[in-house]
Amino acid sequence: MIHEQRAADESAMIALGAAAAESVRNGMVIALVGDLGAGKTHWTKGFAAGLGCKGEITSPTFGILHEYPGGRLPVRHFDFYRLESEAELLALGWDEILESPGVVVAEWADKFPDLFPAETVWLRFSIDPDGARRVGRRG
Repeated sequence: MIHEQRAADESAMIALGAAAAESVRNGMVIALVGDLGAGKTHWTKGFAAGLGCKGEITSPTFGILHEYPGGRLPVRHFDFYRLESEAELLALGWDEILESPGVVVAEWADKFPDLFPAETVWLRFSIDPDGARRVGRRG
């Protein structure tokens, strides 16, 4: 069963991410899927803040990876949007990062689904006709 939550605005999406951080465990991998503007980065802002990570949480679209230490668990935030191949991701040290302490959050994860561990938590983000966002567990 897929449990969906609705966020009326950016602050509500950030709050959903912060709430999700309460139950996260070391070593978790969270795969985010959804169109541009669906709320993936705002959810991640709340998630990292909910873990106590300090600093500005931004989309890593151009840098591919941002790391947020200093919280209960470090967060490694990927954005696969600009990557063209699995080889590019593997060259960035994907396998090593998956084995490091902390939590991995990956936007546009559906570009390379075969590289994710079986226990990955998949979240789908969507936009309602009224502009609200939805996030729900996939699969």
